[in-house]
Amino acid sequence: MADYCVLYNPKASHGKGKANAFALLDMFPKDTLRYADLTQIDDLAAFVDALPADERLIVAGGDGTLSRFVNRMNRDRFDRDIYYYAAGTGNDFLHDLEMPTGTKPFIINRYLEELPRIRFGETTMRFINGVGQGIDSYVIHQGDLGREKNPDKKTNYTAIAIKGLLGGYKPVKMTVTVDGVEKVYNKVWMAPTMKGRLFGGGMMPTPDQDRTDPKKTVSVCVVHELSAFRTLCIFPTIFKGEHVKVTDNVEILEGSEVTVKIEQPAPLQIDGETYLGVTEYTVTTNVTANV
Repeated sequence: MADYCVLYNPKASHGKGKANAFALLDMFPKDTLRYADLTQIDDLAAFVDALPADERLIVAGGDGTLSRFVNRMNRDRFDRDIYYYAAGTGNDFLHDLEMPTGTKPFIINRYLEELPRIRFGETTMRFINGVGQGIDSYVIHQGDLGREKNPDKKTNYTAIAIKGLLGGYKPVKMTVTVDGVEKVYNKVWMAPTMKGRLFGGGMMPTPDQDRTDPKKTVSVCVVHELSAFRTLCIFPTIFKGEHVKVTDNVEILEGSEVTVKIEQPAPLQIDGETYLGVTEYTVTTNVTANV
């Protein structure tokens, strides 16, 4: 028998986070599990540090929950094992590791060490999967607005994306600088900066990105100068990473520092959470740098 503390996010999986986390009771019928609402803990680091040494810690939630956990802990190393149970909607982190939904909690410390930082305005954060501005952030923001109007209605991100491709989203000019080399792109549909391969519930913008690569680089996928119809045709191939074959309009850039600038303020998504009114952000994998 073992003792577990389960940190859960009730807002995960569109409000099903608590129920999903309680599925662990069936996985560990002979163990003792106590639950704590992550959103109700003021000082998360102090809470975790106060846990008994023999009590195992499970973080239960989706990618956004995991992102909140690492940012509130604000550490590049952990003194105890951190277990993860994917209880979200997309679970891109889990699937990037090629693990199926329903996988029993597993130790993720190696994936939380020295995560890349993103800075926008006065804010600096770590991220797990990826960040970006474009059709990806548009879709997430529109989903947020839809839930505000109708919390009980299930969000159809695919329908939002199609609506965006058919005119709801307007491609923009972006300046992307990777390790000091600046490139300007017109009519950019998306340009996510990725630590892993997946985002947005299974899309694979950077199929060759490896979150365990010792170089700790990130990859930027710039999709640009395509008609709305052509983008709509290519969109399904992103789920298999086959969009990279369209080399005239899709470019993958790899490096340790990335700065993205756009012409007008727009939503920025970080691990599926949106931040409004952003015109520039910088990502660095050098965690000792002053970002």
